[in-house]
Amino acid sequence: MPLYELFCVAIASTESAPLRDLVHSTSRLVLDHGGIVRNVQYWGKRTLPQRARRHQQYHTAGDYWLMQFDTNAPTLKVLNDRFRQDPRVVKWNTLKLGEKLNELVPPGVNGGVTPSQATMGGKSVDYLQ
Repeated sequence: MPLYELFCVAIASTESAPLRDLVHSTSRLVLDHGGIVRNVQYWGKRTLPQRARRHQQYHTAGDYWLMQFDTNAPTLKVLNDRFRQDPRVVKWNTLKLGEKLNELVPPGVNGGVTPSQATMGGKSVDYLQ
């Protein structure tokens, strides 16, 4: 299955529940269709570069988040259709990062964690040595 990266801007809210529900339903959709969610990152509330109109409302700020996942093309279509109808979503973009491991990690490069990257709770972890 190809690896995708979803970048999404949700409507800005003072509560975390709408964003949490959006991320949970998106992850659940990928998992229910046999995909794998690899990473979810919250980038915080930010001002949009320009005013955006979505679902007959104007938005000037949004909650930015990113999700990396493996899935097939039909699931991606369902995901795009759902985002198109969801009033919590202002903008989104999906990028295909690659289909095979050698497209994601160049040959000769260790794709794992190096000892300098291994930290837990801010302290270095020496389990790789």
